[in-house]
Amino acid sequence: MPIYEYECRSCHHQFEQLLRTGDTAACPRCKSADLERLLSHVAVSSENTRQLSFNKARQAAKKVQRDKDVAQAEYEKKHREEGH
Repeated sequence: MPIYEYECRSCHHQFEQLLRTGDTAACPRCKSADLERLLSHVAVSSENTRQLSFNKARQAAKKVQRDKDVAQAEYEKKHREEGH
């Protein structure tokens, strides 16, 4: 039973899915079957693949931090307005 990596063309969610013979993959987020199968870097390890993985993780971490910063700013603004 192979594990495949996909990106949903509808919501752009990337995920892995274990498929058995006869199974059809679907996005766990939006349930769409309009998927693009991605090339896996699991079998290949080189400085380039490690750097690509590192850069992707760094971008994801920046997005999470940006979301946290926005949420914190909204929280502080709400509490300043309530205090006055």
